[in-house]
Parts: sequence; structure tokens; C-alpha cells
Amino acid sequence: MQIEVVAYREGWDVIYEGARYAESHHASRDDAVVAGIEKARRDGVTLVILDRDGRECARTDYSAASAGAMLP
Repeated sequence: MQIEVVAYREGWDVIYEGARYAESHHASRDDAVVAGIEKARRDGVTLVILDRDGRECARTDYSAASAGAMLP
């Protein structure tokens, strides 16, 4: 499961992949990324950030399995 930051109209949405409605809408991409990071961390899912053309710019996995892998 993943959350995406995607361009929508004149702003940016934070939305689960395949969802019908966005979790939130933001005027700037930066605000949407911050909201997406918080949501992905809270839900333990992957965050994917897309540019205005729909191309992937960044991907970060916030799942528990990924977090556990970073521990010494």
C-alpha cells in the first residue's frame, strides 16, 4: 500500500494509490509532502512523490519492516 503526492488542478493532493478521494489537498507541493510524510509514517506505508507530469520523483518506505531494517 502506498500514499502518493500528486498534482491536482492548481494544487497538490495526498492520496492512497487507487483511492477515489484525497486524504488532503494543499496549495503547495511542499505542504503536501509534509502532510504525506506524516500520514505515511503514521500508517506505516510507502510515500511516493510525483511531479506535475506524473513521473515519480521520490519514494520512501515508512513501513515497520523498513524501520526495523535500519536498527543496528
